[in-house]
Amino acid sequence: MKKTLNEIAKLIDGQVIGNGDTLITGASGIRDAAEGDITFLANSKYSSLMDKTRAAAIITSSDAQGTAKPIIITQNPSLAFVKIISMFTPDDAGHPSGIDYTAVMGKNVSLGKDVTIGAYSVIGDNVTLGDNVIIYAGCYIGHHTKIGSQTLIYPHVSIRERISIGSRVIIHSGAVIGSDGFGFATIKGAHHKIPQVGIVQINDDVEIGANVTIDRARFDKTVIGRGTKIDNLVQIGHNVIIGENSLIVAQVGIAGSAIIGNNVTLGGQAGLVGHITIGDNAIVTAQSGVAKSVPPDTMVSGYPARPFMTTQRVNASLQNLPKLFNLVKELKKRIQELEARLKDK
Repeated sequence: MKKTLNEIAKLIDGQVIGNGDTLITGASGIRDAAEGDITFLANSKYSSLMDKTRAAAIITSSDAQGTAKPIIITQNPSLAFVKIISMFTPDDAGHPSGIDYTAVMGKNVSLGKDVTIGAYSVIGDNVTLGDNVIIYAGCYIGHHTKIGSQTLIYPHVSIRERISIGSRVIIHSGAVIGSDGFGFATIKGAHHKIPQVGIVQINDDVEIGANVTIDRARFDKTVIGRGTKIDNLVQIGHNVIIGENSLIVAQVGIAGSAIIGNNVTLGGQAGLVGHITIGDNAIVTAQSGVAKSVPPDTMVSGYPARPFMTTQRVNASLQNLPKLFNLVKELKKRIQELEARLKDK
């Protein structure tokens, strides 16, 4: 496929600076781009790469200019580049179609139009699958589970009983949805299991990464809000509620009954205790340990998690500890010398 820079600019609603007739034959990252490729620059601190890249043209914003190459200026270079990638490298994954003869179907299963069920998948009794649902090989869907239209479930996903999954949800391999919450009553040193009889509700347009575990509620439901994206290897405890359009990065652990607001970002390996609230638009940076609630529109970091700038000051002070130690040691020596002089007098 070949497109001129002018044609691409119309697609992404951008403004061409330079030769609009430049032919583009592919798209790639700014470091890996070859001749004929178009690339993008979303962060001005990487502006030095604009003249080093072999790309024929660059999509950028108005605050990241300064190159002899043709550019397209747009408000959101990252989003614009997503459209370009889709044009030059269309998704040809080739999802399976139809119901494989080895799939095991329970009683009273309700199937929408054009449902796909891969080899050796097991569909429990009274399951409802919406239109264009794709279930890859080796999946388990428990009884009374409902899955909305256009949802994509990759191989080896386990979805337990009575789970509710919305439309256009993507669940990657190895995820376990609806496993028992970690609930035990300890009596005389013995741990007695508390039944976990709630459900998991996953709303529309959620994406769940590989090997994510989402526990069913003890009572009521664990909820993942519309548009939330969850990275690989995340653990979400029972009765957790996550709002809409939040980002949960790899290896985050959220203990039971925590409430996460809308548009929250939890950085990689952050750990949250149970029964706290993270307010809307809050950011928890990577490897933070959150032991108390976080107000809306706040960034916290560190262990224990504090307001971001407080943690920065604490870290800066820690860097000065060797100097402070030496200073105290020197002052102590001087005080001892002064005390010795006074004693002699």
